Amino acid sequence: MTKITTASDNSALPTVDFMHPAGEPALAAPESVSWRVFKNPVALYIGGIAAVLLELAEPRVRSGVWDYTTFRIDPLTRMKRTGLAAMVTVYGARSVAEQMIRGITKMHARVSGETPDGRSYRALEPELMTWVQVTASYGFLQGYHQFVAPLSAADRDRFYAEAGPSARLYGAPDAPADEAQQQALFDAMLPQLEASAIVFEFLDIMRRTRALPLPLQPLQSLYLRAAVSLLPAPVCARLQLEKGYGLNSWQRRLIQLSGGLADRVVLRAAPPALACTRLGLSADYLYK
Repeated sequence: MTKITTASDNSALPTVDFMHPAGEPALAAPESVSWRVFKNPVALYIGGIAAVLLELAEPRVRSGVWDYTTFRIDPLTRMKRTGLAAMVTVYGARSVAEQMIRGITKMHARVSGETPDGRSYRALEPELMTWVQVTASYGFLQGYHQFVAPLSAADRDRFYAEAGPSARLYGAPDAPADEAQQQALFDAMLPQLEASAIVFEFLDIMRRTRALPLPLQPLQSLYLRAAVSLLPAPVCARLQLEKGYGLNSWQRRLIQLSGGLADRVVLRAAPPALACTRLGLSADYLYK
């Protein structure tokens, strides 16, 4: 049995064996849209930044993230931990993913406090967990859809539906099950979103932190702009991000070329390939 030790931000990353238990399915199936999307590092990087921007736009989530993590002093470790959690949620054997999510939820249960304007919050409030879930799904989906390969409306709906089992485990049973529900939730949450100096601090940290593989690092500043471009226009306006983060046509095309290339590179030691092998599929199953 694979053992995961859930640790705090400043501890070593846990070790996860994506090859075991042999034959055990994940929360999503290999033929899912989720397995297709999460194998792409460009989509994950761009979409992950967009997701965090949306999270930081909500004042209670922002306080929980900024007050209870070491992101400001050790962003790379924090990003690696978040990335590993996403990989386990999608590609890990079901028992391994459930164990990890229980540990994360246990840590979230200790997160509570007040926003600077005196609003109380608890990390496990269903409304906040739903916002975190939908922003992550939106970011990763749009990162792939816009900068790797266009997805049909049916596939975009499938992607949200596939997140349902993990969303329930994380404490967000009402997370959107399709794109229409996602849009309705964004519309409902818009009045609560607000600009903050923390949003710009986050962007500055991401500008300075070398989190990408060496071949992709020259594109980091463009990826940051791409992440901002994924935000709906009303959210950009509320966060005061309308200026300075646009992409022209050649920049967008360059990012798309890098995303398309990354979608064809088989990394046999990475979770997507290992998970395929665990299920008796070829390591390049997702890349055919």
